[in-house]
Amino acid sequence: MNSENSKSFTPILLGSDFNVYGMARSLYEKYGKPVKAYAEKSLAPTRYTKIVDLTLIPGFSEDPTWINEMMKLKQQYANHKEPVILIGCGDGYAQLISKHQDELKDVFICPYVNYHMLRQLNSKENFYKICDQYHLPYPKTIILTKQMYKNHDYENPFGYPVALKPTNSVEWLDIHFKGRKKAFVIKSKKEFITIVNKIYENGYTSDLIVQEYVGGEDRTLNAYVDKNHHVKMMCLGYPLLEDPSPSSIGNYVAILPDYNQKIYQVVQKFLESIQYTGYANFDLKYDSQDHSFKFFEINLRQGRSSFFVTLCGYNLADWVIQDYVFDSLKDKPTLLANRSHENYNLWLGVGVRTFKKYTKESHSKSIALDLLREHRYGSTFWYSKDRNFKRWLLLEWMQHIYAKNFSKYSN
Repeated sequence: MNSENSKSFTPILLGSDFNVYGMARSLYEKYGKPVKAYAEKSLAPTRYTKIVDLTLIPGFSEDPTWINEMMKLKQQYANHKEPVILIGCGDGYAQLISKHQDELKDVFICPYVNYHMLRQLNSKENFYKICDQYHLPYPKTIILTKQMYKNHDYENPFGYPVALKPTNSVEWLDIHFKGRKKAFVIKSKKEFITIVNKIYENGYTSDLIVQEYVGGEDRTLNAYVDKNHHVKMMCLGYPLLEDPSPSSIGNYVAILPDYNQKIYQVVQKFLESIQYTGYANFDLKYDSQDHSFKFFEINLRQGRSSFFVTLCGYNLADWVIQDYVFDSLKDKPTLLANRSHENYNLWLGVGVRTFKKYTKESHSKSIALDLLREHRYGSTFWYSKDRNFKRWLLLEWMQHIYAKNFSKYSN
């Protein structure tokens, strides 16, 4: 790729989902070249596209296949004069890069924290311990272990409804049973016992989090921390609508840009204190009982819906390029995205009709409707420079499935 400074570089994306397409699109918008990606299987967002050059490798999502294939790629790029940057676009790929970065970093740039820190942050249980240490507010929480389940030595001290979720998001990807969700909001003791039984009977081995239910407004925050552990960009989003289908609960499908100086200050202090590196994505909720935002988790990668950052004028993929290829971030102040930016746009992951029908009435929805009328909105998938008939058909199919799921699962 050629930059404005006539330097070349090669980004490699791992995965084939919306996150991959969003990062590829961000790079294509800035540099005008297709982006190389590797994945285990082809997913809809990266089909029939000219901006993602996708190679499929069976078994690529796990070791030992992953590291064996990466060592082959390492040989392929060993004499590459330009920087080659690995960007994992899912929890599993981020974890694999971090785990093997000592084996890879002589050829690939790996903008990730060390594996010990990644494991601490990836585990919700350990993340909450770190929250205590660095004074990040989070919901009241207890841990339920598999041994406690076997001994029937567990209960819910918070009343109902209560939140239940796995601590190990990577292991959870391989667990399947009827009624499986990314996270559960449980309304009775009977349901609580039934769900815990299903989880452990179907092969899950890690701990579970039982958490006081916080039902307030969501926020999502994407950040980039440079190689010197300084936060260089934070962009806060106000999700207006979530996917209601069980396997995708928690995936945002409509986001407005937002601004909160206190959240920005807390996150910057936290990330710099732990000497973080690379992309980070936080999920938060507003707790009306104490009028504070509570932190639920950190993703050690850009979020699935994070193209809203690029849509609002802060090209998400370019931060790592500016950092490692051009070394241009070290003297720049932290950029805090705000609502007054000229690119104040609504990001949508569903069709306009679905958004209008299922988003709850609020002042924020009124703002979003104004943006729709002014054509100030966009999506990750539907890109003006990458449109063709097959992608249009795929878009129509995806919007149909979303509409069907909202009709089926929305209360």
